[in-house]
Amino acid sequence: MATTEPTTVTADRAATLRELLPPAPRRRTRIGLVAGGLGTYWPQFPGLLPQLRESAGYVTERLRQMDAEVTDVGFISDAQEGAVAAEELRRADCDLIVLFLTTYLTSSMVLPIAQRSHTPVLVIDLQPSERMDHASFDTGAWLAYCGQCPVPEVGNVFRRAGIPFRSVSGWLRQESAWRRIEQWVRAAHVRAALRHARHGLMGHLYPGMLDVSTDLTLLPTTFGSHVEVLEFDDLRHRVEQVTEAQTRDRMALARQVFTLDDSVADEDFAWGATVSVALDRLVEDFGLDTLAYYHRGLDGELHERLGAGMILGASLLTARGVPAAGEYELRTSVAQLASQSIGAGGSFTEIQALDFEDGVVEMGHDGPAHLAVSSRDPLLRGLGVYHGKRGFGVSVEFDVQHGPVTLLGLGQDADGTLSFITSEGTVVPGPLLEIGNTTSRVDFGRDPGEWVDAWSATGVGHHWSLAVGHHTADFRAAASLLGIDHRAV
Repeated sequence: MATTEPTTVTADRAATLRELLPPAPRRRTRIGLVAGGLGTYWPQFPGLLPQLRESAGYVTERLRQMDAEVTDVGFISDAQEGAVAAEELRRADCDLIVLFLTTYLTSSMVLPIAQRSHTPVLVIDLQPSERMDHASFDTGAWLAYCGQCPVPEVGNVFRRAGIPFRSVSGWLRQESAWRRIEQWVRAAHVRAALRHARHGLMGHLYPGMLDVSTDLTLLPTTFGSHVEVLEFDDLRHRVEQVTEAQTRDRMALARQVFTLDDSVADEDFAWGATVSVALDRLVEDFGLDTLAYYHRGLDGELHERLGAGMILGASLLTARGVPAAGEYELRTSVAQLASQSIGAGGSFTEIQALDFEDGVVEMGHDGPAHLAVSSRDPLLRGLGVYHGKRGFGVSVEFDVQHGPVTLLGLGQDADGTLSFITSEGTVVPGPLLEIGNTTSRVDFGRDPGEWVDAWSATGVGHHWSLAVGHHTADFRAAASLLGIDHRAV
């Protein structure tokens, strides 16, 4: 596996993975929509409002194509109608509100929408076409192109009210403007995932890893999510209930998903499958969206064996949309969930070595892994020993799909605040270790040592999520919606 050129992931293989590992159900992202203009114009220019409503209908349909639940509260024409819309959107519990300025309106019409909903607002102003027909237009026709006029007014009032302002200006069918709008909707997917997530935290901190330690109160206070503190006994109890038939079925599933290396011992494989079945039950029983775990163990006792048997089941969970991270890495499992929410995968990763001849950073981990980002069918390899951990078992080995990737880490600063930290690179071919790790060679377009220095200076921990595609702009927008800092290298 290590020295051959990996094959490109095919749509067929991705579909097969989705069939074998159906995604876990999750609350859909909710987008609120309100359009508006100044009602004083309607009796003066009878053809204006129907034209603006038609544009608003187009916006509604485009938003409904973005894998989100859209709550359209209609068209407002004065401050009273704005207040009614604000109340409807407050009840809708949206993850993002899109405010479509179709023509000039007063800021008093829209300020309550941002104030009462306690939801990030995106202002869009999309005129009907690229330019006016100056020779034939009268005042009524011009006003349909005047949505940009109130944007500075709204921006000023939002700033004075302490409300973050963000906008997209363009014309109705301008695809570059819609790509910018789609970016904010992807950011809303991240906010939705983190706002409603239940994060499982099982076991205890890896001794001495001070960067991994996280104030558990920060997640509910920053994002609104919940941290469920679990014991390895919660898993042990469920392992004891797994039948031999269920273990055999899970082994059969694993053979469909993985290529099994000759180093995999039958006993270790069966144990990993048993733990995998129990992990599924644990996630279902506690309603978990992520899981971070670690147990040190001693002399082959049961909890040590549980910890050593996690990687197979945790990787299957991650592929289903419930990201898992070892070494008690709660912040990294959050970063993995953020990566998954925009369809970019997100695998548990750290720096492994630098290749100064090829100018790449080698990074990965001994599991868990996101199987959907593998460049080929992932390999299940037997481990004689886990480096830095106790126990024996099986681990997942693959190279991430070659092409653009984005690292996303969650930093925690001296004042306790969280931040998104990103870096974009490219996975390139080359020699890889064959030791049961998800190693990839990432080219960041600079000296690898200089990149490590810049990356480490951001305050990121030593683990992060590795996602496919370039998504720094998406994560920057998500940080804006979440009200946290973003740093890019």
